[in-house]
Amino acid sequence: MAAPVECPTIEVSGAPREQGRQYGEQAAARIRLGVQHYTDQIRKKNVSQAVIEETALGFESQVAAFDANYVEEMHGIAEGAGVNFASVMLLNARTELLKLAGRTEASRELHDECTGLVVLPKASKEGALIHAQNWDWKTECVDTAVVLKIRNEDGPDIITFTEAGVLARFGFNTAGISITGNYLECERDYRRLGVPLALIRRKVLEQDLLGRAMHAVYTTPKSASNNIIVTQSEGIAIDFECVPDETFMIQPQDGLIVHANHFQSPIALSKLTDTGIANMPDSLYRDTRVRESLEPHVGQITVDHVKMALFDDYQSPWSVCRPPRPSFSGNNQSVTVAMIVMQPAKAIMDVALLPALHRNFTRYNLAPKDVAGSTRSAA
Repeated sequence: MAAPVECPTIEVSGAPREQGRQYGEQAAARIRLGVQHYTDQIRKKNVSQAVIEETALGFESQVAAFDANYVEEMHGIAEGAGVNFASVMLLNARTELLKLAGRTEASRELHDECTGLVVLPKASKEGALIHAQNWDWKTECVDTAVVLKIRNEDGPDIITFTEAGVLARFGFNTAGISITGNYLECERDYRRLGVPLALIRRKVLEQDLLGRAMHAVYTTPKSASNNIIVTQSEGIAIDFECVPDETFMIQPQDGLIVHANHFQSPIALSKLTDTGIANMPDSLYRDTRVRESLEPHVGQITVDHVKMALFDDYQSPWSVCRPPRPSFSGNNQSVTVAMIVMQPAKAIMDVALLPALHRNFTRYNLAPKDVAGSTRSAA
């Protein structure tokens, strides 16, 4: 597979609708590609276009109650990209829509797998926090990924690696707050309609105080489970294992957090059933492999150590860093779409697309507007 080009950088500013319009205009082709991809995927489950749009629009009231500005921004994205509002909501709630719009056995294969980690300042060589993630999902998303920079007048600036048209995924802000997320699954999922996960992540990145960021994760109602790691560059990190009606916390051990796609909290495991492991059995050793790679270097961990841990190919293609391969059920193709390594205190994010195949990183900076940019590097 040919080496992918770097993700385009989208930079926006202004009022919510204007930000959305700028986003939609700059990322129009990728937004349309993402809409078509997910629509086709759901249609294969014998779900009509009308039902897809109706299900997507069903989230509008939840989003409006959470933050009406997000509805305005998504309308702007739709206008800028030349698509309808339901399509933009589909992108922002695609984790939820892939389940809700097609509740069949086949829907169980749709997992957004990831391996995330945090190195606290006390565990790093430079005394600076490192927050990183391998995003395992669909190969097609290499062509829909973007790096979005949001310049805010009333709040911190934001940089997020995300799917085109989506308000946020992984990223950090100029207050030093960063976020990553991993798929989890339990028997409580989809009993109610909550706020799409992408919008909770965006809310975290809009905060200038860590307590407010954690409040957004801890208290916002969700449709399904998710693992969310929130950090602040001065040295705080908490892993939140979220289910729709409850949240469990995991604290760092020896200055490290490592999390894949299964519940770790003993309290969580005493109260619920982890239903995701059957389709993601490799999760059980992925986080162990990453932790064991980093532990010998605690106190001296570098960005290169983090990257090498996330490049781990043990049991490939069922590995931390995976080349394209069929899902466990065999009906869906999974790949490590990107490796994202963030150093919030330095305002930099390194991204490698398809890292199992191409160890080339692009560095993105959340620097002042007049000096912002990106550079190419190799692992």
